[in-house]
Amino acid sequence: MKPHCIKTLDFFEAESALSRPVADATHRIPAIRFVIARLTLADGTMGEGYMLAFHFNPGAIRGALADVRDLTVGREVFATQAFNRECDRTFEYFGNVGLLRWARGLVNIAMWDAWARHLKVPIWRLLGAHADRVPAYGSGGWLSYTVEELVAEALGYVQRGFTAIKLKVGSPDRESDVERIAKVREAVGPRIRVMIDANQGFDYPAAIDLARRAAPYGIHWFEEPLSHTDFAGYAALRQNTGMALAMGEREYDLVALRELTGRNALDLWQPDILRLGGVEGWLESAAVARAHHLAVLPHYYKEYDTPLACTIPNAYGVECFDWVDGIVTRPVRVENGHAHPSDEPGWGFRFKEDALTELAL
Repeated sequence: MKPHCIKTLDFFEAESALSRPVADATHRIPAIRFVIARLTLADGTMGEGYMLAFHFNPGAIRGALADVRDLTVGREVFATQAFNRECDRTFEYFGNVGLLRWARGLVNIAMWDAWARHLKVPIWRLLGAHADRVPAYGSGGWLSYTVEELVAEALGYVQRGFTAIKLKVGSPDRESDVERIAKVREAVGPRIRVMIDANQGFDYPAAIDLARRAAPYGIHWFEEPLSHTDFAGYAALRQNTGMALAMGEREYDLVALRELTGRNALDLWQPDILRLGGVEGWLESAAVARAHHLAVLPHYYKEYDTPLACTIPNAYGVECFDWVDGIVTRPVRVENGHAHPSDEPGWGFRFKEDALTELAL
């Protein structure tokens, strides 16, 4: 076997040291959990990737991982495009989007990590750097928080140097949403950018009502106000409120991006590297967004999004949660409102061994 061929592929589970129950407009989440892929090359080089799994569909996840493992071992680690095509061809009958695309993305990320480590270079330098840092915003603001907890989190982000924060909306009582927005704005002052995220929890009348009532508090953008397939609704909402709209985290391909840009219905594209199947899908979507003069503000994975955002000219920033920071060797460095990519090879971090539990397939 050649030194750069994949010899083994194993999977693990981990839970955030900050794990606690949270809720948004559409889900109640009992714990913050991850699935980790670790592949080893014939020369002993290891690569890792992780996905945010929460508690959803554990049986289906194990099945998808077993299927993708069959297509991975023995493959040359740098042949990520060929791996992506083979997965799509094999999975087409039952659908090569959905959970099977997540599994492909998880292994694709680990392949990139191993290849860059084999070359002893950080991924952002391997791809070609455009910048050495990107703006970052503090995310959270869960509906399960009390107003006091919400304000404390927002102020904590500001004290750490963040200049932008995001909170959830979509409470059963819309007055509660407005009150929470007002309390955060009052606490952080006029200079901090405040964003809101409905997680697709509104229909059009509710979304336009909240957008208009939130406007006096200087909302920087409104994320996923509607179902991600309601392209006409996004266009109408943007036209009738003038509020910037963000979406993209639910997408497994570029259909929604093309539909929304054709309707002039989007301001910020939010690619999710797992749902898009890995590094190539993320970069392709960023290129399409740039062609339509859209900025890129990726979803959740700051450990991957920070280095990737440093390789494109239309990066708007990255989303920051601290969930993996306590269980990885080198958390992403965030200072003065900016995230910095690691100078270590690959993605620049590994999961700590004592945080991992082997996942039997």
